[in-house]
Amino acid sequence: MSQKAENPSAAKSLETLKVVVSVILLLMSLVGYYYYSDAHAVVRVLGLIGGIAVSGLVFYQSDKGRSWFSYLSHAQKEVKQVIWPTRQETVQMTLIVFAVVIVMSIFLWLVDMFFLWAVQVLTGQGG
Repeated sequence: MSQKAENPSAAKSLETLKVVVSVILLLMSLVGYYYYSDAHAVVRVLGLIGGIAVSGLVFYQSDKGRSWFSYLSHAQKEVKQVIWPTRQETVQMTLIVFAVVIVMSIFLWLVDMFFLWAVQVLTGQGG
């Protein structure tokens, strides 16, 4: 039998510990990046990337991490299945959006002018 089946509370505690350790490692790499501000930028960035990688590896060892990375893998597969618009379709839709924005801005400007005129007439400030 696996250890998870024998002692579920210990397994849950171990999973929680893995997630907490990964978050602590991530925070430590961020703090180290700013704490060693006098060090060369390349060293700081490499340290940050290394800390993020180690944190990701520890997180991947947990059940939540594996399910999260599985979700990202499935999402990437879905993005590959998307039928993206052609360049011509994109240009046409962009021009349509510009035209609608111009027409709506003129319409709203005219509505604003009408309300300005109406308020001036009602308050006795205008012609």
